[in-house]
Amino acid sequence: MPGPAVVIIGAGIVGCALADELTGRGWTDVTVLEQGPLFETGGSSSHAPGLVFQTNPSRTMARLARYTVEKYSELGCFSAVGSLEVATTPARLAELHRRFGYGQSWGVPSSVLDPDACFALFPLLNKSLITGGLHVPSDGLASAVRAAEVQAARAMSRGARFLGDMPVSAVLRAAGRVTGVRAGETDFRADMVVSCAGFWGPAIGAMAGVAIPLLPMAHQYVRSTPAGAADTLPILRHQDRDLYFRAHGDRLGIGSYLHEPMPVDLADLPGDAHPSKLPFTPAAFKTSWSAASELIPALRGATVEDAFDGVFSFTADGFPLLGESAGLRGFWTAEAVWVTHSAGAAKAVAEWMIDGRPAIDLHECDLNRFDAAQLAPDYVRRRAIRSFVEVYDIIHPADPPSVRNVRVSPFHPRQVELGAVFGEAAGWERPLWYATNPPPDAPRPRDEWSARHYSPIAETEARLTRRRVALYDMTPLTRIEVTGPVSFLAGLVAGNIDRKVGAVVYTFLLDSAGGVRSDITVARLAENRWQIGGNGPLDVDWLRRHAPPGVSVRDITGGTCGVGLWGPAARELVAPLTDVDVSAEAFKYFQCRRGHIGTVPVTMLRLSYVGELGWEIYTEAQYGLRLWDTLWEAGREHQLIAAGRIAFDSLRLEKGYRAWGRDMTAEDDPYQAGLLPAGDHEPDRRLTCLILADTPDLPRGREPVYAGGFPVGHVTSAAYGWSVGAPIAYAWLPSALSEPGTQVEIGYFDRLLLATVAAEPLFDPKHERLRR
Repeated sequence: MPGPAVVIIGAGIVGCALADELTGRGWTDVTVLEQGPLFETGGSSSHAPGLVFQTNPSRTMARLARYTVEKYSELGCFSAVGSLEVATTPARLAELHRRFGYGQSWGVPSSVLDPDACFALFPLLNKSLITGGLHVPSDGLASAVRAAEVQAARAMSRGARFLGDMPVSAVLRAAGRVTGVRAGETDFRADMVVSCAGFWGPAIGAMAGVAIPLLPMAHQYVRSTPAGAADTLPILRHQDRDLYFRAHGDRLGIGSYLHEPMPVDLADLPGDAHPSKLPFTPAAFKTSWSAASELIPALRGATVEDAFDGVFSFTADGFPLLGESAGLRGFWTAEAVWVTHSAGAAKAVAEWMIDGRPAIDLHECDLNRFDAAQLAPDYVRRRAIRSFVEVYDIIHPADPPSVRNVRVSPFHPRQVELGAVFGEAAGWERPLWYATNPPPDAPRPRDEWSARHYSPIAETEARLTRRRVALYDMTPLTRIEVTGPVSFLAGLVAGNIDRKVGAVVYTFLLDSAGGVRSDITVARLAENRWQIGGNGPLDVDWLRRHAPPGVSVRDITGGTCGVGLWGPAARELVAPLTDVDVSAEAFKYFQCRRGHIGTVPVTMLRLSYVGELGWEIYTEAQYGLRLWDTLWEAGREHQLIAAGRIAFDSLRLEKGYRAWGRDMTAEDDPYQAGLLPAGDHEPDRRLTCLILADTPDLPRGREPVYAGGFPVGHVTSAAYGWSVGAPIAYAWLPSALSEPGTQVEIGYFDRLLLATVAAEPLFDPKHERLRR
């Protein structure tokens, strides 16, 4: 069987790769429509310089790049000349050591070189400028147009058809589903439509009524006159000056981000055969040419032979846009994908379309990951510009525009009064710590890296949570209200949730193949009413996709708010305020009750992420300030404090609570993660608790873990545990290395940190504090 009818919009490298991946898996009823000629289409693929750097802080992105290298190498479209990233400052050299660690964690071999070794690899360098470099032998150059042609030929040999000069003018739909597309005078019927249109994606999305939140932006690329280069030279990156280089025979190609961001309006694109190549802006390139000539002196005798400003796609967070739209069933995207990740992204999307789930976790890349406010054109534009600067580590004289205070809890005015220092996640302002809380008498020293976005006040907040009571803002936690029979939820989650009204169950949302999507808490508020604590818009979308008639799924996060009230004095504080019996006998752990705190109607869940007595307390947003003020006033006699996210993370690691997205993803087995009792289950690897030897250095996540000198895993979360008096890290390790007492080492920049596997939980092992 040829499978369902699929129309792919765009025959750039991504569209061709997807056609190849789909037809290779037996779906041969594939039509690829391209608005330009085949296969030098005029899009980004036509002018992409083709540099492939696999090392990335994201495990997902590194995997996509690695598959791209493997596939294009087999197809003869990739030249493994290797890569060299050079440092000209101590700070950049430290960053290259960190990038080396990413490679070790994700299985991309590399080495940090001294200046002599860098010069040996790239003899055109000014060695006196270099302090070191990172060499990845398997990186190199992909020929984007050639890769598109080869993959298209394979797809056509299996039955796919490619039609050039066929601009899509409409996406056809009926009853909430895509039914095809219109190009010219022809309607192409389709069960699935995939937009692989690159920076034209927002225009295609508009035809479908689907937001494609990306911003076309230009960056500069020039080719020099002869400069002594050779095609055997590795690709080169000079991030201290926002430059990259590749050889074109004896000439050098130079790409530059050393200019102010250049957003592009689609209406301003040239109407010729190369609409993605804008006229070169030489004035903006003067500083780049000077910096390039300083690094590579041979350029001082060369000039610019050819140049253009090339248009590429950027998103608000630097990740691609993959998956099926939540608003139009059957409409898929593979957008904002660069050549580096093209084959890997196509493979993942093909698996997703055919099998119902990709083989690797793609939550970072999911099209539906954004909240509604994050889809606003102004937000997309400003955050994409910011992302362009931050993700690619670009230096600019003017600070790029930021977008803050998009989503604030009702408690925000009180938090500001208390000197909250805010971080941002998914548009939410979240307190990291409160400046009005006192620092400890003798703050523990930290190295420069882990001291960023940190204050010793967090120690005070963590200690006072354990000793007295603290108030945490839990508003950004996604809350979903489901109204319907238990049978609906029972088919979508692991384990038994058919408990009495008032029960709270910690469980997992399952995908269509029975795999874990995310961890959730399910509180049964009434016979057919539930409140689910989830992990963002993706969980909301999944529940809505599977809701039958008569079942309501509502994201109530924005209309509600909540606090975590935790600490030994939590019951003493809240009992006089509420009509709910909060005694240990009446209100047990993993139960919920509805009632009032003062005049505020609340839903109280007996849960604790910090391992202390207390409750999550939720109410409607209109009552938020009254809830905070009621608790705050009553808390004076109990010395209540407000505490932030850094203290929260320290306390949760001491109690061994895993965080979805940081410690585990949809790929990870909950048995391996220690979230379910293993029983007879024998996992190959486990999420393991490590105690570090006393050090001011503190991992932040993604660092490699070594045993016997070999990389064996990676860190997920880390924090200093003030209650246990040691740095704590969680890491995925082989099961054989997960026994308490086993010693391993964590790669941290250019040094190794000694760590020992510890039994869990580190704090309050008998759970006496929670039992109270």
